[in-house]
Amino acid sequence: MSVSDFQPVIGLEVHAQLLTQSKIFCGCSTAFGAPPNHHTCPVCLGMPGVLPVLNEKVVEYAVKVGLALGCRIRPVSIWARKNYFYPDLPKGYQISQYDQPICEHGQLTIDTPAGERSIRILRVHMEEDAGKSVHDPAGGESLVDLNRAGVPLLEIVSQPDLRSADEAAEYLKTLRDVLVSLGVNDGNLEEGSFRCDANVSVMPRGSEKLGTRAELKNINSFRFVHKAIEYEITRQVEVIEGGGRVVQETRLFDPQRGETRPMRGKEEAHDYRYFPEPDLPPVRVSDALLEKVRAELPELPRARSRRMQQQYGLPAADARILCGDRALADFYEAAVPAVKDPRKLANWVVGDLLRQLHESGAALSGARVTPASLGALVAAVEQGTISSSAGKDVLAEMFRSGKDPQQIIAEKGLAQVSDAGAMEQVVDEILAGNAGEVEKYRAGKKQVLGFLMGQAMKAMKGKGNPQLLNELLRKKLGEP
Repeated sequence: MSVSDFQPVIGLEVHAQLLTQSKIFCGCSTAFGAPPNHHTCPVCLGMPGVLPVLNEKVVEYAVKVGLALGCRIRPVSIWARKNYFYPDLPKGYQISQYDQPICEHGQLTIDTPAGERSIRILRVHMEEDAGKSVHDPAGGESLVDLNRAGVPLLEIVSQPDLRSADEAAEYLKTLRDVLVSLGVNDGNLEEGSFRCDANVSVMPRGSEKLGTRAELKNINSFRFVHKAIEYEITRQVEVIEGGGRVVQETRLFDPQRGETRPMRGKEEAHDYRYFPEPDLPPVRVSDALLEKVRAELPELPRARSRRMQQQYGLPAADARILCGDRALADFYEAAVPAVKDPRKLANWVVGDLLRQLHESGAALSGARVTPASLGALVAAVEQGTISSSAGKDVLAEMFRSGKDPQQIIAEKGLAQVSDAGAMEQVVDEILAGNAGEVEKYRAGKKQVLGFLMGQAMKAMKGKGNPQLLNELLRKKLGEP
């Protein structure tokens, strides 16, 4: 048997850091990049005698995610202590939720080559993050940074409904887009604010009995998620085909070697000795909070992408890029009224605008280009005021100076010549000076037109309207 004779079964656990300014149970900052142990206090350091106080914004964000994923929101949910020992867990336990999470039984629809698939969401619960262990192989030391201890997380657990590495990566991208559009998570995998563990097993195709699963950790990019799952599927099939038995365990993904390796035996829930958190009352979600959050839900990325494809005629790929960032989609739609063809505007946004943002290192919110100014630039290209290549130069200057595109066009003398009389004179001169090429064209060598166009544009120092020049050349050459 081969890998294709087995059916992978995959469930994902996503830990999403919430975009609150302070931690879940204390007032310490959640800002990334501070010196080690700078954002700490007796509460998040687990000092004796201190009591946690719940950040209400965390509950609001959890409800928002639950509603967006179609979950049932529990009116009352319970905190639990998850007990385990690790150097970066200062209290010796993690405050989380167990048997009564705040959200449960939702779904997320994803696109696959075979069409849409709905992946069931088992639960969404709130918890605090642990600190970070920093290992120094050269010095042989392990250090602990507790800045992250107490940072608020949502754990979003899917049912084992995913059937391939491709589906798993698509699920993660779709979920990330939802969380970012809601404004509850920044989607930054590199900084650890969007993390994923994957539970992977295989079973012979046609079987209904699930195989033994392994949990994969340390996956910090969509590409690595795909590679880790693909490797693990192959590894498990080889174990089974070799007469062995897959062991339930936690495995670490090594991105350098592209493989998973054993980390520890997989714990079960009873290993964590969950029990109700005695220092926190139950979380009560009122009808008023539910209605408030429901009223504030934005148009979600998938629905917005479909609408924009229908409304503006956008390709699915462009619509997905735009809707993957709510601010970018808002920027695009604010610029649409200024242009004739929304598809051309989308090309500028997903191509030239994003490239300029990447090269300048600027965020869209801090860029000097506004929807109105980009719309005016694209309109100038549409109208033939400037060429497309000149438009790219104008956009770069807009990023540098923040000037209006019309001002830049005037200052740099980039406006195209569209005067029919002046252009006809140039065309006549080019044809008269290249009689041999004209004869070749009329004899059927149509590629000569490109040469003649180049000569005409050179004569006009690149400022001739290419569409009008092309039309004049064809007319003069005798085409109907």
